[in-house]
Amino acid sequence: MRRKNQRRRSAFTLMELLLVAGILALLAAFAIPKLFEKAQEAKIQLAKAAIGRNGPIAKALENYKWDIGKYPDTDEGLRALFENPGGRDDERYKGPYLDGQFEELKDSFNTPFEYRCPGEIHEDGYDLWSCGPDHEDDGGKEGSDDIKNWIEK
Repeated sequence: MRRKNQRRRSAFTLMELLLVAGILALLAAFAIPKLFEKAQEAKIQLAKAAIGRNGPIAKALENYKWDIGKYPDTDEGLRALFENPGGRDDERYKGPYLDGQFEELKDSFNTPFEYRCPGEIHEDGYDLWSCGPDHEDDGGKEGSDDIKNWIEK
């Protein structure tokens, strides 16, 4: 007799579902901005690693200089790491110095790296920078978000 009066509960109530949805939305409101912040920070670190002294571009430029005797000038640019500048038959050129195509050489923000030789900062070398998160080339000026191969003073 007791069984007839007792109702079986087999689902959640609307109130319980709304409460759980609210808690999940609250957690997402705090977690998602942190994830985007970490993703942006990771992109900055990738760009720094690419242009740093031990990065692949810096090593390729050093190998180029070792073979040719100088860094590629600004007009030759980073394209010289992929193909012989000007199509010259220079036997010293042992490239390509980087894998892939020149058009693929982009930073973690999907913008081309900027290169200047002789550099304004490194007068005996080169200046290499990424436009950074805002995708705007500020010329590596102090205070910009550009990611540079030099340290601001």
